Amino acid sequence: MRQLNFGYLLFLAMALSLAGCSSQVVKTTANVPVMQETGEIAEDQLLDVGIMTFDAGLDDAADSDDVVIFPEIRKAESRFIAVHLMETMQSSAAWGAVRVIPNEQSAVDVTVDGVILQSDGESLVVEVTVRDATGREWFQKEYRELASRYAYDPKRTIKIEPFQNLYNKIANDILIHRRTLEAADIRNVRLVSELKFARSFSPDAFGDHLGQDKQGQLQIKRLPSENDPMLDRIRSIRERDYLFVDTLQDYYGTFVKEMAEPYKEWRRLSYREVMAVRDLKKEARAQTIAGVVAILGGIAAAGSDNRSARSAGTIAVAGGGYLIKGGFDKRAEAQIHVEALQELGDSLEADIEPQVIELEDRTITLSGSVENQYNQWRELLRDLYRLDTGGVDPSAGEQDPEK
Repeated sequence: MRQLNFGYLLFLAMALSLAGCSSQVVKTTANVPVMQETGEIAEDQLLDVGIMTFDAGLDDAADSDDVVIFPEIRKAESRFIAVHLMETMQSSAAWGAVRVIPNEQSAVDVTVDGVILQSDGESLVVEVTVRDATGREWFQKEYRELASRYAYDPKRTIKIEPFQNLYNKIANDILIHRRTLEAADIRNVRLVSELKFARSFSPDAFGDHLGQDKQGQLQIKRLPSENDPMLDRIRSIRERDYLFVDTLQDYYGTFVKEMAEPYKEWRRLSYREVMAVRDLKKEARAQTIAGVVAILGGIAAAGSDNRSARSAGTIAVAGGGYLIKGGFDKRAEAQIHVEALQELGDSLEADIEPQVIELEDRTITLSGSVENQYNQWRELLRDLYRLDTGGVDPSAGEQDPEK
């Protein structure tokens, strides 16, 4: 009976060892086209969209030991993903202005907010939340996509974004939701967006135009007169803000172009490294388990009354130890690949530095991140508004109580 158990355990050990040598690779992915609006959309039905630079997802990812994350790459990806989603939504011809925005200070009709959950060249997983200016959530959804093995093939004549399907799915879902809205709902969103912007600069003049319903969503309590001079000043300030945000689009676009080549190479190599690390970890795990099983089988056989079985048990124990050692060696080899990824991340970091922003009438040196630069621009707008209104201080509107 003990010999039977030993034979079974040895067979199981061999099976586990062989099982570690296989891996699954996605060869092709089904193409998801971008939905298009073919008809002309009335001006008052065009919603402006602001796509916030994605959250890099570093806080949650830091708790995982199995994920290799390079903070500077994730920060670059947070802008890269936002820009590609913007370009995808623009191609649908279904919206007004679609821009990447650094934060929620820029009052837009629809805000797209996202967080990167996973990005390693092989897979991209993001969570996206879409809201309109009233605070109504359109949806929150997780999207995931696997890159095809051909996505990084240098022999391909047509270069494609490996995760374009993911961007297409997000853009399609946002458009599907917009199509469920009535014309009056869309006009209401546009008005709320304008009044939110006005309130942030002049709470005294526009603070009582908006209120909240029981669900916490903004609703219009009253509308200002169309010939209200304060409203005209606010619209002028908002146009200046649009111009600056448009300038930021040039910045984001240049940023993505400059990081395109090193990032493409990083993703291509990362894809190969991820596959190699996975294979090695599987093989290491299988060898370690197989070694333990072999040792257990050897110990069981060593207690047999049969001399041959005892000899085989001794060999099995030695063989099991070799398998376990092989498993640890594979883990060490996997760590070499992890270190190679770290070197790639360090090499990319030097290629993603911010640039000086050029405006039409002046050159402004804005320090810090683009988010900080936008905050500084908003302060400049407040200075302009104070001058235009004879010294009225709109700074009380900086904190939006409904956010």
